[in-house]
Amino acid sequence: MNQHTLKKTYFFEGKGLHTGTYSHMKIMPADAGIGIAFLRNGVLIPALAENVTNTARSTTISFGGQDAVTIEHIMSTFMGLGIDNVVVELDNIEVPILDGSARLYVQAIMADGLEDQGVPRKFIDVPQVVDLKDERSGSWVRIEPASAPSAQIIVDFNSPVLGVQEAFWNLDTDYAREIAPCRTFCFYREVEPMLKAGLIKGGDLDNALVVTDDGYMGNPQLHFADECGRHKMLDLLGDMRLAGGYLNARISAYKPGHTINTQAAKALRELLK
Repeated sequence: MNQHTLKKTYFFEGKGLHTGTYSHMKIMPADAGIGIAFLRNGVLIPALAENVTNTARSTTISFGGQDAVTIEHIMSTFMGLGIDNVVVELDNIEVPILDGSARLYVQAIMADGLEDQGVPRKFIDVPQVVDLKDERSGSWVRIEPASAPSAQIIVDFNSPVLGVQEAFWNLDTDYAREIAPCRTFCFYREVEPMLKAGLIKGGDLDNALVVTDDGYMGNPQLHFADECGRHKMLDLLGDMRLAGGYLNARISAYKPGHTINTQAAKALRELLK
């Protein structure tokens, strides 16, 4: 399997979910071996776990005094579509949230297909099991050596609306159809605390599902009955791409979130040094 990049440059714009700032974003092809990086004010920010600086309801990476906020959806797109090398240029601090999923990125890129770069993809072998657990929330992530990449998650927020949801991914999964359309979500009870914390300034019912005690605000048409669980898989794939590539590993997670996801990616990178 070879490395791939984009066939052309793509342009997106819109407000950020948390800062509310309006950004223009360019997603550009990159040479084989470059990996994934974000470009802000002339500074390249490598999309690697050691550069994660904030995981409050999204993933932020920083380098050279520059930040890129809420990178997980576009990172998940690269992971799910098999894109190895790309540079993402932002003219503001946060990636546009668009509709809260990866759908629009995927539709644009897949309309043209990918550029085969003629260089073999370097899969990362995992030398031993990596286990992380958050005792407070009960969340955990486990990375085990395997012959090929895969991930499976269980989501249980003690919600009568969501119930227990599970999701699975491997290289044969139709990411564009099964995962990319699934939107970010929160519980109604979380909205006020997040606003007080300076988050979700750009959030609305056009870019997020809001779960109440008996349904969803605004009665949205769900893409899947388990859309929220699938979105957690979308996030996990984006965060785990910060490990630096495709892992020959079986990733299992229970109630994954950006903090424990990126901690697991960072622990693996430390192990591989």
